[in-house]
Amino acid sequence: MSDSMTIVIITEKPDASLRIANALAESNLRAKKSKYNVTFYEFTRNGKKHIVLCAVGHLFNLKHKGRGQEYPIFDVRWVPSFEARKQSSFSKKYFKTIEELGKNGFEYYMACDYDNEGSTIGYNILRFICEKDDGKRMKFSTLTKLDLIKAYDEASEHLDFNNIEAGIARHILDFYYGVNTSRALTLAVKKHSKRFYILSTGRVQGPTLTILAKREDEIIKFVPTPYWQIQLTLLIDGTEAIALYEKDKIWKKEEAERIFKDCKNKPAIIDDVQKKRYRQNPPNPFNITSLQTEAYRLFGYSPQKTLSIAQTLYTRAYISYPRTSSEKFPPQIGYKQILESLSKIKKYSNICKKLLSDRELKPTEGRRIDPAHEAIHPTIEPPKDINKLKASEQKIYDLICRRFFAVFGKDAIRESMKITIDVNKHKFLATGRRTIEKGWIEYYGPYAKFEEVIFPDLKKGDVLNVKKLEVLDKETFPPPRYSQASIIKEMEKRGLGTRATRATILQTLYDRNYITERSIRVTNLGLGVAEAIEKYVSDFADEKLTRRFEIDLEKIAEGKLKKEKIINKAKTTLIKICDEFKKNEDKIGKELGEAIIKTQEDKSILGPCPNCGKNLKIMFSPKTRKHFVGCSGYKDGCKTSFPLPPRSKFQRLDKICDKCKTPIIRVIRWGRRPFNMCLDPNCETKANWKKSKKK
Repeated sequence: MSDSMTIVIITEKPDASLRIANALAESNLRAKKSKYNVTFYEFTRNGKKHIVLCAVGHLFNLKHKGRGQEYPIFDVRWVPSFEARKQSSFSKKYFKTIEELGKNGFEYYMACDYDNEGSTIGYNILRFICEKDDGKRMKFSTLTKLDLIKAYDEASEHLDFNNIEAGIARHILDFYYGVNTSRALTLAVKKHSKRFYILSTGRVQGPTLTILAKREDEIIKFVPTPYWQIQLTLLIDGTEAIALYEKDKIWKKEEAERIFKDCKNKPAIIDDVQKKRYRQNPPNPFNITSLQTEAYRLFGYSPQKTLSIAQTLYTRAYISYPRTSSEKFPPQIGYKQILESLSKIKKYSNICKKLLSDRELKPTEGRRIDPAHEAIHPTIEPPKDINKLKASEQKIYDLICRRFFAVFGKDAIRESMKITIDVNKHKFLATGRRTIEKGWIEYYGPYAKFEEVIFPDLKKGDVLNVKKLEVLDKETFPPPRYSQASIIKEMEKRGLGTRATRATILQTLYDRNYITERSIRVTNLGLGVAEAIEKYVSDFADEKLTRRFEIDLEKIAEGKLKKEKIINKAKTTLIKICDEFKKNEDKIGKELGEAIIKTQEDKSILGPCPNCGKNLKIMFSPKTRKHFVGCSGYKDGCKTSFPLPPRSKFQRLDKICDKCKTPIIRVIRWGRRPFNMCLDPNCETKANWKKSKKK
């Protein structure tokens, strides 16, 4: 069979390549190695030779033509990723393998993920490496054998060009914004402060940082206001219960003291009992944002980590495509078949049997839709041994399975009991809640966390046992910091970024040192960048502008707009933004230079010196060419110093070791698990470290 009759299938990742080859091969599946040591697959189907080749994500990236320090620049071209970025050098062998084996195909199938990104990845491979303008398009939401065979047999005759156009437009827009504004910021600092410090921002980064900076500014400027609460601690059937004075916040201390005096040593008599039953609806199916939010709430996983785990589960065919915005389960996914498959897993067996015994399987659904993919769900191919998954993978898989079960459950019935208590004509309120019928809560298991405060059957006139009456001194709180999950949710609400990019954008803000900590604190540098952008180039911080571009990109994907129109509009906007940058370059450079110094200073401080109380800081020795920890009081004679692990980054934890009284820090090393340690190498907490080294 000649190579000219070969059907070439292009996939996005190596794992997907193997799944697709296994699903489609009728016989004689052969795994081979290219001369670049990349695995590819050959098999025969319908009497025709097939070859499955894989990328590793983007094999092409945009790069601007020419060099120099001028901006704006719009002259860009697609180049191989290994030429555009040093960190993408690993992709060269995949590029060369497709170049060697994929050029002379008879027919081409694109089997990359069915979204803007996947379509762009596949199209660039076809046009730049295989020198083809079109091909067939496989569309699937799971990597199960049945879905892949169906996607192959029902492949569309042409590529999804609307998706491709939207993907290309998004890349160009993001590149234009990123390269021009980053160059403007970096040059402003370099010219004014004579220091080179790479700064970046972007079309979505800018507005997102602005949201975080505004919240940080509110927190910094917040002035707490004192108030008082009166709390009654009761003993009801031997269990403590709390009742608060009906006026939640008392702003005058004298009023609080007067009420306390009136109520002290007076009986607490039930004045009213109100019971109310209500339905608690099942949750909606997971889309990527709600999965990330829930995983953060339950496990503390960052959105980026959750997405990475979900992607791994998807490529193993255990769950459906995770980068979806849908909250709907179409019947075509096969509710019954999925439950029957999951029933083979011991811990899900009883739940599945209960659900399968219902006459009708009807899921609760949300309003959000995705034209390409359904909501996230387990597939009909569960892991053969769930215990062989990594601990983090088990957690995310279990969460997805239990959410799938829960959406088919009945409403839970809950009851609230509101008790009004009279103490010398002053009213106190206590509220109890309990679950009457579990419904879907039973299926969601440990992830359905509801407060259960159960009171006995109380009635008006009952006298309660008062254990304690007290006046609580309190202060108003500033608005809470955004968590990683809540800012992702806020970005979705405001139409910033996409389901696939939000977690990456957030991680970039961390990497650029604009934000820090899990409960997000904006650094001096982040505040400086946000303030400079809003003050001098306000259009760049305008989330309405970013949202309009997102809407336009969706219209390109729907075939309602041409990408050229949106790209030209972006150029016009960027020319205006760059002009504003240039007019204010000195002011921006000065303010950012100061912010960089403050941020670097703050980042270098690890905690107090155990000997003199001044700051312990990360310092650099020109003599040894190593970083170490020294005391800022060295000019006053303090000689405290500690070594640091080489080739590592360090994060302050604001904790002190109980044993040696030195700060505890987090050590982050490339490709290895982070760990926490105190600074003193001779601390008794490190006794086992020395033993393990001897072994």
